[in-house]
Amino acid sequence: MCGFSGIFQSCIGDLTAIVNRMNDALTHRGPDDRGVWVDENVGLALGHRRLAIVDLSEAGRQPMHSSCGRFVIVFNGEIYNHRELKQKLEDEGLSPAEWRGHSDTEVLLEGLVSWGVEKTLQASVGMFAFALWDRQEQVLTLARDRMGEKPS
Repeated sequence: MCGFSGIFQSCIGDLTAIVNRMNDALTHRGPDDRGVWVDENVGLALGHRRLAIVDLSEAGRQPMHSSCGRFVIVFNGEIYNHRELKQKLEDEGLSPAEWRGHSDTEVLLEGLVSWGVEKTLQASVGMFAFALWDRQEQVLTLARDRMGEKPS
């Protein structure tokens, strides 16, 4: 199980240091890796602790940026049908020119880019929670699976 943290619209100091402390509190949830992404202009920081299961490579690191660079995501959980969603993106000509890896996070993120939040959530089967930042619109979306299994 992974863990993620974040702070939004804050001017209370060094956001990187704050989210790193938040990440440290989640070490037990993700001992394999840690990551932080900060946008000082809007006062947003996202942190992630990784337990590598689906894609063990560096390509599964988070926070993860979309191939177009517009979106940043932190994700916890598993998308059980990520292979089918990846194939659907490819069939519709909506996949990135080259996939970075094999993670369900990357597939989810590219689905969110191509289909939008509502359609991607309807198509995703699994247990998950995520925070998605739209850098263009400056909108933060928080979502979780329909059964509310994540976060746990």
